[in-house]
Amino acid sequence: MYAFDSRIRYSETDSEGELTLNALLNYFQDCSTFHSEDVGLGIGYMKEIGQAWVLSSWQIVVDRYPRLGERVKIVTLPYELKGFLGYRNFAMLDEEGNYLAKANSLWSLLDMTTGKPVAVNEAMHKGYGIDEKLDMDYAPRKITVPEGGQLLEPIVVKKHHLDTNHHVNNGQYVNIAMEYLPDDFLIHQMRAEYKKQAFLDDVLYPYIVSVESGYVVSLRDEEGRPYVSVEFLRQ
Repeated sequence: MYAFDSRIRYSETDSEGELTLNALLNYFQDCSTFHSEDVGLGIGYMKEIGQAWVLSSWQIVVDRYPRLGERVKIVTLPYELKGFLGYRNFAMLDEEGNYLAKANSLWSLLDMTTGKPVAVNEAMHKGYGIDEKLDMDYAPRKITVPEGGQLLEPIVVKKHHLDTNHHVNNGQYVNIAMEYLPDDFLIHQMRAEYKKQAFLDDVLYPYIVSVESGYVVSLRDEEGRPYVSVEFLRQ
């Protein structure tokens, strides 16, 4: 297990003074990045070997959103490395050790030149190690996108959407999708299934459809093929 401590900042809160889902996702992403850096498998190492971890799916379940100023602990637990796949849990806990949120994620290791999967090497197996997976209700990775929804105004990918791999960061997709939810919609669970990468000046065509207890937002290309599908559910 890898962990770091933090305090909820004003810049991470919504109009009610609570942590946003996007900020929570960023905490989790930062936690895995810190982990990689601290075991010598960070951005510099990945550039040197010409590989990158690309997120395939998220599942984040929120029990309570912490408020401005609360002190929290963020943890990550890699629990399986198999072939070109890596499985990671995440969690955020309050000062008393109560779980505020738990998450599951699936990552694919890709060769940056060919775009094809490559097997996890020995250094990664040794550096990350394997933890016991968290106790949580694991949802399927695949997201069904029903018919009968609504197409919305397209969005052009800008520089601020990109990360160090020069494609749209996984959290940016979720942040974009959240913009289409009703103002009073409190997210209890978010699932995201990533299908392909979007780059600078690509155009995203949002499609939103109502489902039981929530919504699915699919960000698509001009031909209707999804970059990502995101499901948001109430409690």
